[in-house]
Amino acid sequence: MNPYLDKLHSYPFEKLRLLFEQVKPNPEYKAISLGMGEPKHPTPKFIQQALVDNLDGLAVYPTTIGTPELRGAIANWLERRYNLPKVNPATQVLPVNGSREALFALAQAVIDKDAKSVVVSPNPFYQIYEGAAYLAGAEPYFVNSDPARNFGCDYDSIPPEVWQRVALLFVCSPGNPTGAVLSLTEWENLFALSERYNFIIAADECYSEIYHGEQPPLGAMEAAHQLGLATVDHPYARLIVFSSLSKRSNVPGMRSGFVAGDADVLKKFLLYRTYHGGAMSATVQAASVAAWNDETHVEQNRAQYRAKFNAITPLLKEVLDVELPDAGFYLWADVSRTGLSDTEFAQRLYAEYNVTVLPGSYLAREAHGVNPGANRIRMALVAETAEGLEAARRIVQFCKTLHP
Repeated sequence: MNPYLDKLHSYPFEKLRLLFEQVKPNPEYKAISLGMGEPKHPTPKFIQQALVDNLDGLAVYPTTIGTPELRGAIANWLERRYNLPKVNPATQVLPVNGSREALFALAQAVIDKDAKSVVVSPNPFYQIYEGAAYLAGAEPYFVNSDPARNFGCDYDSIPPEVWQRVALLFVCSPGNPTGAVLSLTEWENLFALSERYNFIIAADECYSEIYHGEQPPLGAMEAAHQLGLATVDHPYARLIVFSSLSKRSNVPGMRSGFVAGDADVLKKFLLYRTYHGGAMSATVQAASVAAWNDETHVEQNRAQYRAKFNAITPLLKEVLDVELPDAGFYLWADVSRTGLSDTEFAQRLYAEYNVTVLPGSYLAREAHGVNPGANRIRMALVAETAEGLEAARRIVQFCKTLHP
């Protein structure tokens, strides 16, 4: 067996299952889960219809590079969304089976196993980043998010001897679980480091379309363009962006996303994926074209999240240290004032009020002497507003039993 498999940690939800294994939730309450970040808003009817109308696509083998129609729709969306100059759909865009699969696969394609490479990851983080690093034969290096920096990471704290070994840097903006969005200044610093030390930036932007202010989150390709780094001779050098329809269009089961950016990297990544078997069904591709070409359903989806967060966040602020995030559908709450750790809070809330939240320490690793997820919980506000409000009321009631 691959010895790197022994380095993998249990997934957060397996840890949660073990935490709840001996707990019987209060039967007086209907179960409500805020634990998993799975979109629960209905899938738009026109996307469902597009799947039905293209079922003949099931009778053909899809190509890894995808159809010209899908690559064109994605390129056009990138240009509209981020005010970019012409994105070449033939060389700068590649459809993928969801951003999760592609985030993992990119590490396998770009890391030299014999180079003792380092993969930089934010902490807390999406666990795929860590697993991708280990299984590519690299060592993850965690940079803790700092509440004083709007949960940004201090990349300047990384020693030069570490930077010299870095092959890949994962960035999640908007962040999971913090919801933080990188600023133009932060992107400028990362691009300068990438140029100096010659590593690839993997920008995970799958939460980009769920935001709570009027200004859309800044994207990595957009930042490169604004900084004058998207040069004609080598556009988006060492930058690969990942996005997905799962959250934007409420279709997590379609497993439809894309990667875009550096054409030289994507050429090699396409070669890898041809062998890896990462082709998207033609039926799903046709439905994806319909989804990327429509913004009305995205605006309606975003409005639902905004209304939900605006109703729920003030309730929870009564008892927890929590703020409205820049973007995303998570609340990242500090439970320290309850006197309970994050795991104790989650376990007792489940036992007494049948509400599931995810302990923040499960989403992070101890690095530089601390676990930045400790004493925090992640709440995924993915269900309808009424269910989210009921969960919030129970959390408030639970906290008040701890400190009347």
